[in-house]
Amino acid sequence: MACSYADGLSKYENKGKLGLPEKFDTEEEVERKVQILAGWMRNSKHTVVHTGAGISTAAGIPDFRGPNGVWTLEKEGLKPDVNISWDDARPTLTHMAIVSLEQRGYVQYVVTQNIDGLHLRSGLQRQKLAELHGDMFVDKCNLCQRQFVRSSAATTVGQKSEGKACPGKRGNGRRCRGKLHDNILDWEDGLPDADLDLAISHSCVADLSLCLGTTLQIVPSGNIPVDTKKRGGKLVICNLQPTKQDRHADLIINTYVDTLMKRLLELLHIPLLPYSAEDDPLKISQLLLQSSIAESTGNGVFEPIEWTIPEEWVKDKDLAERVKSRKVIRKRPGIKEEVQGRKKVKTKGHKEGNEESLGLCHNGEVLKKGEEEDELIAERETGKTAQEEGNAVIKSERENGIKTESGIKDEEEHKLETSEVKVETDEIVKKEELDNKVNNETEDLVKMESETEEKDEKIERKEIYTNGNSSPSGAQEGDSEQEVTEANEGRSNDDSDLAT
Repeated sequence: MACSYADGLSKYENKGKLGLPEKFDTEEEVERKVQILAGWMRNSKHTVVHTGAGISTAAGIPDFRGPNGVWTLEKEGLKPDVNISWDDARPTLTHMAIVSLEQRGYVQYVVTQNIDGLHLRSGLQRQKLAELHGDMFVDKCNLCQRQFVRSSAATTVGQKSEGKACPGKRGNGRRCRGKLHDNILDWEDGLPDADLDLAISHSCVADLSLCLGTTLQIVPSGNIPVDTKKRGGKLVICNLQPTKQDRHADLIINTYVDTLMKRLLELLHIPLLPYSAEDDPLKISQLLLQSSIAESTGNGVFEPIEWTIPEEWVKDKDLAERVKSRKVIRKRPGIKEEVQGRKKVKTKGHKEGNEESLGLCHNGEVLKKGEEEDELIAERETGKTAQEEGNAVIKSERENGIKTESGIKDEEEHKLETSEVKVETDEIVKKEELDNKVNNETEDLVKMESETEEKDEKIERKEIYTNGNSSPSGAQEGDSEQEVTEANEGRSNDDSDLAT
C-alpha cells in the first residue's frame, strides 16, 4: 500500500508541513457552503476537479500528511496500520461521485496527484483524466512511450524496468522493441508532458476549480488550481487541514470529502453511480489475460488496454484558442478599494511606529504590509498572455519535477547562503589585499627613515671635531671612522710628550 510506495521512493527530507491540526465546520456551515458550491457548479461551463490522497482514505489507503499520515508517522519512526492491498482497494464515494458529475456534464476534467489508480478503476475515461504523479496500475514503454493498463499493481517505484517487452506495435505492424517500466514518479522526477499540458490548459479555461483532499503542498500540481483563479474563475477547497492555497480560495469547506460530495449530488439531483467491475480496466485486463491463456493453452498473446494520451488531445485547437482567450486578469474591478480596505485593518497591541509594516488582512489573518497587495497585483496585473505564462510554467515545472514548497524554499535559502558566503569571502580577500598593501608601504617608509638616519649619523661623526671650521687634518673627507679614531689617538699622544 502507501507504505510500500513510500519505502520505494528515494530519500527526501523536505516533505512539507506534517500533522497539521484538522478543523471541522458545523453541519449548518457545511450545508450553507455546499449550497453555494452547487450554485457555482450549475453556472460553470468548465469545471476541473483536483484530487489528493484525502479522497482515498475511505478505501483504506492512508494519506501522507494527515495526523496519521505516512510521512507524519515516519517522522516519529512509525508506520500506519494497513489491512488492504492495492488490488483489493475500491473507488470511494467521492471517486464515483466525480464520475457521476462528469457523465452529467458538471465536471469537464480531473487532475490527480494520486498513484493508487482508483480514478482509472472508477470508470473515468482517459480523455477526462490527468495523472501527474503516475499510476500503480499502468506501465509505460521506454521506447514508444505508450502506456498500458496492468492486470495487477506494480511492484516497483520510480519508473524502473520490469523486464517485460512492450506489447505495442509499430507502424509496419511489428512489435515495439522497448521494455515496460512502472509509471510511478520518484521525488524530483519530471512530470509527464501530456498530462501536465492538459492539466494546465483545462485549469486555465475553467470557471471553477474544486480541490478535494489535498493540502496542495507538492509543486507544480499544488499551484495549478490557482491558474483558474488568476483568470477570473472561482477556487473551492475541501480539506480538513489548512492548505497552501487557502488565501486564494473563494470558499473553504472543512469536512470529509465524502460528506461534501454526497450532499452536492443531492442538491444537483444526480444519482450516485455504483462501482462496477465491468467498467474497471483492471478487472477487464485480468479477464483478458485469463481468456488469452485459456484459449491458447498458454501460448496466446495478451493484448492489454492502452492508456496513452494521443497527441491530438494535447494539440486540440479549440482548447488552445480558449486558453489564449482566457488571459490573466490585469486589474480586477475594485482591487484598489480592496487593498485600501485591507490596509486599514490593524492588529491590536502594536505600537503606532509599527503600523507601516502591518495592516493587510485576508481571511482573518494579518499579513505584513505589501505581501497581500503584491500577490493581488502580481496575479492580476501581469503583462503576459495566458499562453506565454503557461509555456513558461510548463518549462519550469518540467525541469524542476516533483518537489515540496519547503524543499524549494530550502534550495533558495541554500543559494542565498552560498551567495552571502561568497560576498563575505570576497570582502575578506579585498581586506587582506588592502592590509598587505598598507604593510608594504609601511615597510618602505621605515626603510627610508632608517637610511636617512644612517646618513645623518655619518655627517655628525664627520663634524664632531670641528668648531665651525673645516675638517681636522687627520680626518680627510672619505676616511673611515676607524681611521679618524686612530689619527685622534696619535695626536693625543704627541701632545702628552710635549707637555713632559
